[in-house]
Amino acid sequence: MSMFGGIDTSASGLTAERLRMDVISNNLANANTTRTPEGGPYHRRYVVFQPREYDERGFASFLAHALHKNRRNRDRGNGVRAVRIEEDRRQGPLVYDPGHPDANAEGYLERPNVNAVAEMVDLITASRAYEANVTAINAAKAMANQALDIGKG
Repeated sequence: MSMFGGIDTSASGLTAERLRMDVISNNLANANTTRTPEGGPYHRRYVVFQPREYDERGFASFLAHALHKNRRNRDRGNGVRAVRIEEDRRQGPLVYDPGHPDANAEGYLERPNVNAVAEMVDLITASRAYEANVTAINAAKAMANQALDIGKG
């Protein structure tokens, strides 16, 4: 993998983790939403990731392909991409609240299926992954600068 390939891989991780943090933040913001435009309570959402294919890597992959690198090296460390955002359709907890306007005929209200503690753990995990990718990009930039400094001497 080239130096730019490493930066490209980390950049894909930054993009994926930023989207993941946005979705988690949306879940937390809607943790008390009992009525959505689709009807019913809010259902938590989550991001589905998959490894990127070789041809999705941008300029670094174009160079590798143009230079006819072997297949084994092309498949390693390509990065990640978000495929879709899915909705967790599990039922939320039922709470007896007959005075609530969204309660059913028996007086039970379905709350959103968002667990704030689990969402916060996911948010911290996504934040740490984001920081790790920033660190990797900074290390690659430092190596490139050192390589340029070697050429000056």
